[in-house]
Amino acid sequence: MNDIQRLAALRIVLIAVGLITLFAIWPLMMLWPSGWTWHSGHSDYPLMIVGIYATLGVFLLMASRDPLKHLSLIWFTVWSSIVHGVIMAVQSFGVEMDGTRHVGHLAGDVPALFIIAAVLAFLTPRGDKVRDLARVTP
Repeated sequence: MNDIQRLAALRIVLIAVGLITLFAIWPLMMLWPSGWTWHSGHSDYPLMIVGIYATLGVFLLMASRDPLKHLSLIWFTVWSSIVHGVIMAVQSFGVEMDGTRHVGHLAGDVPALFIIAAVLAFLTPRGDKVRDLARVTP
């Protein structure tokens, strides 16, 4: 895959991740709570997470138009996904006061965050490639 093809793939991935974070987080929390929701019963947490990820989704969709101008947002998405995933992976082994365990997240949102981070990191140009691509892309 050459640099132009990777940039085109990055645009597609930014659109896909943007749409997922904008429209799929809430349904996943409702349909697969053991893999996507960290609280049972009433909690303000789900709406907060949906709001944060929906906002990120809008900005990723905007970044898909010209990824080279939005590299800091893309790298923020990569690194915040890694940090969020590591924290959730560690916390999934814990037991809450009511005896609830969260190991289902190791098959749900934890790998999703690592996959998103890995794909974006692989496709996002770095260093001299950014300058080279900026010269050849409209």
